[in-house]
Amino acid sequence: MTPVIAVGVDGSPESRAAARWAADEAVRRGLGLRLVHAWLWQPVSLPIAQDRDEEARCAEAVLHAAADEVAARHPELGIVTEVVSDAPVPALLREAEQAELLALGTRGHGAVLGFLLGSYGQQVIGEAACPVVSVRAAGAGEPDPGRDGAPGEVVVGQYGYPEDSHDVLGFAFEAAAVRGAAVRAVRAWDLPSIYAYSPGSMWISDQDGGLVQYEQAALRRALEPWREKYPDVPVVEHVELGSAGQMLLSVAEGSASLLVVGRRTRKGPVGSRIGSAAHAVLHHARCPVAVVPQS
Repeated sequence: MTPVIAVGVDGSPESRAAARWAADEAVRRGLGLRLVHAWLWQPVSLPIAQDRDEEARCAEAVLHAAADEVAARHPELGIVTEVVSDAPVPALLREAEQAELLALGTRGHGAVLGFLLGSYGQQVIGEAACPVVSVRAAGAGEPDPGRDGAPGEVVVGQYGYPEDSHDVLGFAFEAAAVRGAAVRAVRAWDLPSIYAYSPGSMWISDQDGGLVQYEQAALRRALEPWREKYPDVPVVEHVELGSAGQMLLSVAEGSASLLVVGRRTRKGPVGSRIGSAAHAVLHHARCPVAVVPQS
């Protein structure tokens, strides 16, 4: 079975942008493309006209329109389409179990507010077994996220010990390699409470090099195996004190072709929750955002 990138398609401009992005990515990686539309016939008891066959034809038309658009873009690409008879969340989560990557459209409402795909995007992103890429539709004056010009940087967030970011860094380096782009690795850190009364002591040299040097060294250690595996990928290191979400958004603005973050799912009283950094970039980043599950 040929590995594929799966895309949830619902006929919206956002999902069509996700399909275009996924088609380009499938060509870069030598993968197939699978377009799916979740449609579940649910007759209602209200006195309104319902035509099951007509609704089924509409569901097929959504897929055919998306397939025709990406086929015109990449005639050589292997494309499979399927109407999945299920609700969106379980349908997309099953797709994520088989796919290398899952792409979803994101509805963006300007620089301040954002809104994920329908009401189920965050749940899918928080529970999917494979990386999920959230793609915004291009607005006025914005580049099409599914058609790259000069390769922008792949910006990736790194945190904790080197092993904590193994999967997310691996995804970022592979994405950069297939694009011929650089990786910009961002490590944000918080000031420990013990330094609150003497922040200048962070920069005092001691046998450990001080906190700033410690954070820089931690990032270098995390990057070492990926520099060795991808020696042709340029790497820029960015270590800064502050909020990870705000820093990633600032660094990615205007220069990133892809923003990559990791997540560990936390179950809350109303379902899955992702980390604050992933939440921030998903809602506010203008470029596509990849959320990679951490093993």
